[in-house]
Amino acid sequence: MNNRPRHASRKPVFLLLILLLILCLPGFAQQRGGVFWLKSGNTYVVPEEGNITAYTLPGKTKQVLVEKAQLVPAGKSEPLKVRSFAFSDDEQKVLLFTNTQKVWRYHTRGDYWVYDRQTKKLQQLGASRPVSSLMFAKFSPDGKQVAYVSENNIYSEDIASQQIKQLTSDGTRKRINGTFDWAYEEEFACRDGFRWSPDSKKIAFWQIDASDVKDYFMFNLTDGVYSKVLPVEYPSAGEAPSPYKIGVIDVAAGATKWMDVPGDPRQNYVPRMEWATNANEIILQQLNRKQNESKLFLCNATSGKATNIHSEKDQAWIDVISTWDSNYNNGGWDWLSNGKEFLWASEKDGWRHLYRVSRDGKKEALITKGNYDVMSIVNVNEPEGYVYVMASPENATQKYLYRVALNGKGKLERLSPTSQPGTHQYTVSPNAKFAFHNFSNHYTRPASESISLPDHKALGGTSAVDQALAQSNKANSPVEFFKVKTSEGVEMDAWMVKPTNFDAKKKYPVVFHVYTEPAGQTVLDSYGTGMNNLYNGNMAQDGYVYVSVDNRGTPGPKGRNWRKSIYRKVGQLNIKDQAMAAQEILKQPFLDTSRVAVWGWSGGGSATLNLMFQFPQIYKTGISVAAVGNQLTYDNIYQERYMGLPQENLEDFVNGSPITHAKNLKGNLLYIHGTGDDNVHYNNAEQLINELIKHNKQFQMMPYPNRSHSISEGEGTSTHLATLFTNYLKQYCPPGGR
Repeated sequence: MNNRPRHASRKPVFLLLILLLILCLPGFAQQRGGVFWLKSGNTYVVPEEGNITAYTLPGKTKQVLVEKAQLVPAGKSEPLKVRSFAFSDDEQKVLLFTNTQKVWRYHTRGDYWVYDRQTKKLQQLGASRPVSSLMFAKFSPDGKQVAYVSENNIYSEDIASQQIKQLTSDGTRKRINGTFDWAYEEEFACRDGFRWSPDSKKIAFWQIDASDVKDYFMFNLTDGVYSKVLPVEYPSAGEAPSPYKIGVIDVAAGATKWMDVPGDPRQNYVPRMEWATNANEIILQQLNRKQNESKLFLCNATSGKATNIHSEKDQAWIDVISTWDSNYNNGGWDWLSNGKEFLWASEKDGWRHLYRVSRDGKKEALITKGNYDVMSIVNVNEPEGYVYVMASPENATQKYLYRVALNGKGKLERLSPTSQPGTHQYTVSPNAKFAFHNFSNHYTRPASESISLPDHKALGGTSAVDQALAQSNKANSPVEFFKVKTSEGVEMDAWMVKPTNFDAKKKYPVVFHVYTEPAGQTVLDSYGTGMNNLYNGNMAQDGYVYVSVDNRGTPGPKGRNWRKSIYRKVGQLNIKDQAMAAQEILKQPFLDTSRVAVWGWSGGGSATLNLMFQFPQIYKTGISVAAVGNQLTYDNIYQERYMGLPQENLEDFVNGSPITHAKNLKGNLLYIHGTGDDNVHYNNAEQLINELIKHNKQFQMMPYPNRSHSISEGEGTSTHLATLFTNYLKQYCPPGGR
């Protein structure tokens, strides 16, 4: 009984921290509406019960900065429902994002309001623009203006006079100012496409011209008697990229100066661009079409002249930072020494490391040294002299907080306690004195706490993470992590969940969960590993062995060679690794080789098809969801990054595509796809079906009308999908020991 009051008193704080960590995840509104730190460095601001509330650490002193009653527009009775917010540099004005709509993945379009904390005035921005049409609004550094995108044009608005100025006028569905086309958004996490200059006088922006990019036509056959057609500009593998231009707008004059960036814009990308610490220069990263050469340019904002200051090549591909660190999904550039140097990541020595690079690119120094990968950059604290990073030198399934001296002379220092093995996440305050800490492992439920740094002590004295670990018992977890080595000597991480009341004398069916591609891992030491949300019930209780393996080419922190060995071999190397790992695992005497199933979604759906077609002697039942059946149908940025150009090595695309091997199907196949999938288009399903029909291969198919890649829309969809998955698995790969 004594525990209950203590737990009750901690519950609001625990839930708040969970909320904070959720809000910090990439994709929440505009990636800035979660934990907003004030300049003091130890005060954070969150939405709470309709208010905007500040908490000051370490004591969590509470102050309501904006009451919900102050967010009631004139003539209305209800306050605005705020999805995210941002402060002006002087922290006296608040930009509020509301009435939002989803653009493909995230809610990035809506209405914006400004609340002035001094005058108590609430005013809507872009009042003359269509409802919910504003995107990526942001204060000018002096706090006097707000700029935003509406219908692919850029506008500025004077807050005091409410005068709106249209800064670009050529925006159309395919000529895009200040934001991006589908492929840039999906594969480079590029969404917000403009930046205020430090002096508030200019705006640098991307213009993407998709005029020559072919449309993929999506059909809506459910919302009315007549079909509706939704065209999406979608450059498939083999098609040239949408050409870019980088412009700088003089806000007062309304004139645009285009940067003279070398290289054919139809054969290059610019995934990163920022002001270079002053109002006269911008810095940008250019990738060639094959994404194996990166160049950094400093551009004079007045003349447009671009100077190449840094170049790098890789025999496979070069990862843009947003592909491995979601902290940069909304831009950013880490400058040091008052703009004389910057932080840069590279894999050129075989590991993903950080370097200090001089502004002219002539000098660079390695900061992180050793045989480990930087998994993400958490905080750059130049006054303290450290960069805080996530890494896991000893175990690729886990993640820990480290720091290392910015001068490159110190050793890697682990801050996450050694008594907390598993997966850690941190949101660190700007001054690196505090952090929100989230933790779990495969046997410990998620726990959150606020801590001080660098001592990693829980504020308030009691560690929620230590308590969660104390209450958990590794011996009670059904998940077993292990390593499997193939006959070719490839060692891979894996996990296995055995049936409840396991009897080693019996033989059980085994289900492999796969992803296998460079976009994700499945073998992670975090809570939820070993669970299957598509299965109605409990697989272990029903008598299944559940297994997952991370092959070469998955993005684990095992060095460049591990990750990039898959280059030009997607659909081949990953499939062979999985099959050979399965052969080793199936040597276990308690596994029934006549009942072997495999399933996966997206890239995992593709792997499921390839495993069923290329290794039918191993896999007897497959459930494939939203798969790329033909690699030539997928977008050029992703597919060409990992496979090269079809014009140069078409055979690799063909050999890696499931439709090439569909004629070999022998087992039981259930194929599932949403007809409204804007990511992996439904033509993949029909091309696959056509090939299976051609060879008289019998299978089952479930199209979900007008559902997207997540197959989550529509009443009853999730329940139907789980029921379908479970019934098929039980029918063709019956559970239970024999």
